[in-house]
Amino acid sequence: MYRMVIDELGGPRALRRQELGSLRARPGQVVIDVKAAGCNFFDILITQGKYQVRPELPFSPGAEVAGTVREVGIGVERFSVGDRVSALLEHGGFASTVAAPQERVFPMPSKMTFEEAAALGLVYQTSYVGLVHRANLQAGETLLVHAAAGGVGLSAVQIGVALGARVIGTAGTPEKLDLVKRNGADVVINYRDQDWVERVKELTAGRGADVIYDPVGGETFDLSTKCIAFEGRILIIGFASGTIPSAQMNRVLVKNFSLVGLHWGLYFERNPQVLQDAQNAISQLYAAGKITPVVSATYPLVEAAAALEALGSRKTTGKLVLIP
Repeated sequence: MYRMVIDELGGPRALRRQELGSLRARPGQVVIDVKAAGCNFFDILITQGKYQVRPELPFSPGAEVAGTVREVGIGVERFSVGDRVSALLEHGGFASTVAAPQERVFPMPSKMTFEEAAALGLVYQTSYVGLVHRANLQAGETLLVHAAAGGVGLSAVQIGVALGARVIGTAGTPEKLDLVKRNGADVVINYRDQDWVERVKELTAGRGADVIYDPVGGETFDLSTKCIAFEGRILIIGFASGTIPSAQMNRVLVKNFSLVGLHWGLYFERNPQVLQDAQNAISQLYAAGKITPVVSATYPLVEAAAALEALGSRKTTGKLVLIP
């Protein structure tokens, strides 16, 4: 057993392999032999000490894993040894074996691969809870998804389409735009080459988008306030641009739009049923063929630093997955 661990906040390059002893399940825990682990942008931030969660050193990044149950602790009734499961962790997923509280573990659909499960967990949960529970996206509404070719963006595109919305996706290269289009977007916009604010207005006959999905922040957020519909909702997912924006509140007042935040992980503490319901809905959408996680590349777990650096370059699409 081993994990990729951070001893100092030096970014992904500070990751090193650490051998582990036997891991035993405590009461309420499920021990999982990891077959695949997903990479996310916040894994970069957490290795730099720039994320809102700051684990005590040393620690392992990684929030989403998929694998088979090795052992269950006292009080665990939903899972048995050998079950195929996914798990969503606070951190610690860059490991060959993990222990997770049973409320953070979910059964895998029978036809789903481990790579898909690791790629699906957090980003599809984020998009489903954000679009359905927080933004109340309705069939027939227009959804604008920023950074639509990334892992979280593609999940929002697919879920938006599955919910019956008209989806507009933004990306920065022809290849990424083609990927977004192939994943169901009705219209794609190259934010580098076009005045995308005016293009959104044109596509909506001047009304603007009903829901804007923003994992970017910075200038993207500010410009989004100029093309949001009356009584629209801007869903704040994250700040991949590195800049946390401030809102021009006069625009909020004049257009009656809402700024809707999503701190997804907080639902484990405040209302875990929201996440259980979301996972059930996501599994049903997968079984119906309405969503398909996009895994663009896999790396050996020992090459986690290279995977995160590739992710940080913003040249990747879909999800990067680590294989122990």
